Amino acid sequence: MSLQYKNLDAQTRPHMLSEMNADQAAGLLYISPRLNENGTNGWFKLLSEAIAAHDDGWLATEIRNQGFLKSHEERRKPKGGTTLAQVPVIAHETLAEGEFNRFYVRGLCLRAIQDNIARVIAYRARHSEQPRPESEAIVGRAFSPAALLNDLRSARGVEPALGVPPGPNSGLSVRLP
Repeated sequence: MSLQYKNLDAQTRPHMLSEMNADQAAGLLYISPRLNENGTNGWFKLLSEAIAAHDDGWLATEIRNQGFLKSHEERRKPKGGTTLAQVPVIAHETLAEGEFNRFYVRGLCLRAIQDNIARVIAYRARHSEQPRPESEAIVGRAFSPAALLNDLRSARGVEPALGVPPGPNSGLSVRLP
């Protein structure tokens, strides 16, 4: 289920593409270890297409339909060593939502900076029957676009320090005031 991006429009998308292209040029584009060889090779093009004209739901469908994910992954065992485990059935959705939303937030922050908007606001972009308390604590908070942008630029593939978005499947994003 796609997030509901309040400011995903013709003004925000070019900023998203700019951020993604900058990551690609610098060799910093996040490549999930769950992507297989075809997925690794096709990720940039697919993500570019999603950012230019679609959303995370479309991206998730294409990841699945194009067979971009491994079927199994190595996981650490609690007492040491590793085991081979099946990749979660929602891995395509988690990857698509997480990376699309990350570039959406970065693009929106660039837009806010360009338009001299002092704050962006965290909101619930997907309904949750049982929202995490740490996510609920973020909803409604205002963030400096420059600080949030810098945080997300430096936190690839991990949870950013400011907590937006607050980890996989949080359902949170940001919007203009």
